[in-house]
Amino acid sequence: MRLSWNLFPWAIGAGMAVVVAVNVGMAVSAIGTFPGKAGRDGFDLSNRYNLIMDRARDQAALGWKVGVAVDGDGHPAVTLTAADGGALAHAEVRATARRPVGDPEEMSLVFVAAGDERYVTGQALPAKGQWDLLLTVAHENRTILATRRAIVR
Repeated sequence: MRLSWNLFPWAIGAGMAVVVAVNVGMAVSAIGTFPGKAGRDGFDLSNRYNLIMDRARDQAALGWKVGVAVDGDGHPAVTLTAADGGALAHAEVRATARRPVGDPEEMSLVFVAAGDERYVTGQALPAKGQWDLLLTVAHENRTILATRRAIVR
């Protein structure tokens, strides 16, 4: 009986070594797969917070609705609706498509009108999975910025 109690401190030490080894492995994996920093201009954005909030209120007051869908070939389409439910015809729509997870990928998209409220691009998103579309919509001297998630299946 006395022999087993002599091994108890060694068992505790071995258990702690396993915990430390797992934590070190997870930290190395996290650092090795981190794609970059989360934001580009955090300090500058914080200095212009009121301007950004005013712009967001102005955009919300317009009442425009922006939707995104992706067809079977990976081509994104944008639908634009005015506050009254009518179409936003003759708008200029551009986007930057970015991968929110995995290997960083980015591409620019230009959309053309394909009906009253629908805008399409000839460019397909090159990989399956999630994409964030950072949209710029200009219509009658007013511009809004919107981000929409698109999923290519």
